[in-house]
Amino acid sequence: MKSDIEIAHSVKLKPIADIVRECGIEDMDLVLPNGMYKAKLSLRLFDQLPKQPRGKLVLVTATTPTRYGEGKTTTSVGLSMGLNRIGRKSVAVLREPSLGPVFGIKGGAAGGGWSQVLPMEDINLHFTGDMHAVASAHNLLAALLDNSIHFGNPLRIDEREIVFPRTMDMNDRVLRTMVVGLGGRTNGPAREDNFVITAASEVMAILALSGSRTELKERLGRMLVAMSYDDRPVTAQDLQATGSMAVLLKDALKPNLVQTTEHTPAFIHAGPFANIAHGTASIVATNMALRMCDYAVIEAGFGSDLGAEKFVDIVAPAAGWDIAACVLVTTVRALRLQGGAQDARKGKLTDLWQGMNNLLRHIEICRTLGFEPVVCVNRFAGDSDDDIEMMGKYCREQDVACAVSEGFEKGGEGCVELAEAVVRQVEDKPGAAKPIYDYAAPVEDKIEAVATKVYGADRVVYTPRAERDLKRVRSLGFDKLPVCIAKTPLSLSDDPACVGACSNFKVTISAVNISAGAGFLVPIAGDMMLMPGLAKRPNAARIDLAEDGRITGLS
Repeated sequence: MKSDIEIAHSVKLKPIADIVRECGIEDMDLVLPNGMYKAKLSLRLFDQLPKQPRGKLVLVTATTPTRYGEGKTTTSVGLSMGLNRIGRKSVAVLREPSLGPVFGIKGGAAGGGWSQVLPMEDINLHFTGDMHAVASAHNLLAALLDNSIHFGNPLRIDEREIVFPRTMDMNDRVLRTMVVGLGGRTNGPAREDNFVITAASEVMAILALSGSRTELKERLGRMLVAMSYDDRPVTAQDLQATGSMAVLLKDALKPNLVQTTEHTPAFIHAGPFANIAHGTASIVATNMALRMCDYAVIEAGFGSDLGAEKFVDIVAPAAGWDIAACVLVTTVRALRLQGGAQDARKGKLTDLWQGMNNLLRHIEICRTLGFEPVVCVNRFAGDSDDDIEMMGKYCREQDVACAVSEGFEKGGEGCVELAEAVVRQVEDKPGAAKPIYDYAAPVEDKIEAVATKVYGADRVVYTPRAERDLKRVRSLGFDKLPVCIAKTPLSLSDDPACVGACSNFKVTISAVNISAGAGFLVPIAGDMMLMPGLAKRPNAARIDLAEDGRITGLS
């Protein structure tokens, strides 16, 4: 089998102008080409598209994944191509990859095998510069904050109450906690600071959730950066940062259009992680896709306990979307690991059977969120027929639709069975999203609702810091915001070592951050890190540039 990058190089891409026309876009003045095979689309395009969305939105989520991912993006791409093969016009809507996973463990986020978005090297690396624009806008605000303190501190910012970090799109554990401003008065004052990965930046969340330039500026201006000595919130607007930040994000707000290995149009725009943010592509890109097709396929990061819950409770209400169907991706190796196998590649049939309780829990989560899911078994090359048959049999016993995806090896052809299952589900049992909580409820009730109804926890406990944070949330009037819980993706609990369905556990909230611009609170569950570290043997060690200019080792 060829590597992902070898397959990508073997595909003859269509000029992006052809893909644009296939989307029904005639006015090329609204298209901003970025090379031969990528383009940004003007926001003025909305004026030429039908006023009411006609496409059906299909949400792709997953069971608890391994550290390497279970092919949710590959499945989303393959499903979109499979829908086109059965006569349903489809567009894929995906997030932009972060350099952290690309050079870390998980790898890129352009799909895999014959179900990729192309050009995969560009998409996985600098793409159209959106990630850099987000980091620049974020760090500009951080610089303006320290600059205001340096020049007399007119806003009376309490240096002990600065809540806005710096950001970088790379895994770097040494930046989690640091001291800045060393070297005397001209460089200071000295204080503690920290970095978060760009996917966790509130600016990234704002980019993804903003439907217009006006909304972008409003959200940026509301960002809370610090507290003053008299306990007044200090915002980006107070620092007069809104306009310049918006200028840096001017082009980043425009959605990116590319193509799949079978020339299906694909939007790739914004890149919030689902374990530390809301985990979905931009509202702008999705709204465009919905007006161009019969089925828009969108993925939400990690498992249904993270991406799908946040999609239903935060993203869909903000965008006003109905969700027609939900696809629950799982793999033999993921369920083996959840069944207790030490090595998912060498697990036994008994490990797989034990891991079914994790699959069942995610089926129940989907049902709690208002969907009768279609379970998608993403088949890997080493999976046996017995493995696949056991999973299909289990799904039939649970009265849930199940289809096998072979999109990695066969592209759209390998996802026809899945596409047909999704269409049947939309026609026979369409989804009706049910948010887990009422925004007006107390913050503790909202956190408890997610922890108990979704994660399966017995109760929620709070550290002293979290209790202080909650007091501030209430005093500042942010208690009516939804909650976007930051939690490990490797377990249904807040303990990555707890496998299976997890039971008789508590969720510990260690802090509650306020993302006033994004419009949600971020409770931190357990020891969740907002800046990952590289692995002992990261992907960066095997990526190289050949003499002819081709990239090798990227996946």
